[in-house]
Amino acid sequence: MDKTFSWSGIRKEAKRVRWPKRKDAMNATGEVVVFTVFFALFFVLCDLLVVNLLRVLGIGA
Repeated sequence: MDKTFSWSGIRKEAKRVRWPKRKDAMNATGEVVVFTVFFALFFVLCDLLVVNLLRVLGIGA
C-alpha cells in the first residue's frame, strides 16, 4: 500500500503554512468587493446601452 499521505505528514505541512495576517486578508477582501462592484456596474451600463441602441434601431421591445 502506497502511503502518499499520512496524518503526521499532514500535521507537519499544516505547521509550515503561512496564514495571512488580518490586515492582509481585509485588504484582499476590500479589493475583491471593489472589483466586483465595478464590474457589476460596468455590465449593467453595457446592458442599458445595448437595450437603448436596439430600441433606437426598432429591434427592441
